[in-house]
Amino acid sequence: MISTDYINNNKTRRKIYGIIGAVITLIVPFFLMLDNHNNHLESDQSFCPFKMIIGFPCPGCGITKSLVYFYQGDLYKSISYHILGPFVIAFCWVTIIVLTTELITKKEYFNGLLYNRKLAYGLAVFLGVYHFIRLIFFIRNNSFDDILHQTIWF
Repeated sequence: MISTDYINNNKTRRKIYGIIGAVITLIVPFFLMLDNHNNHLESDQSFCPFKMIIGFPCPGCGITKSLVYFYQGDLYKSISYHILGPFVIAFCWVTIIVLTTELITKKEYFNGLLYNRKLAYGLAVFLGVYHFIRLIFFIRNNSFDDILHQTIWF
């Protein structure tokens, strides 16, 4: 039989990992922004391993650059790289606040919302449709040679 201390420690550990993940998600683009003095993010190779290998963007491609440009105050460029970039920042801040509050008060909030299947499926469908539209524009705006040159193979 599993003791309740183990379950509570496991939940506490997951909350701490969640806070650490949200902080890292907010900090990495911030340091990239500090290093972006010559706007080298526009011309550099993509950070996405999927895009480096096959040349086509994955559903999350552009979020890091979106966060960098959001930090620089360029909302239009941020949304042009990925529409969910500014929402990632808001989600990370809410995650940090809620999980810290849960650790302090030893109560759980928003579990019904966080583990809601309808919300998860809705977000998955939105991301799938958004990615499909982005792929159409990507293929329309890039030749086959351009796509190959975005890979690590050329």
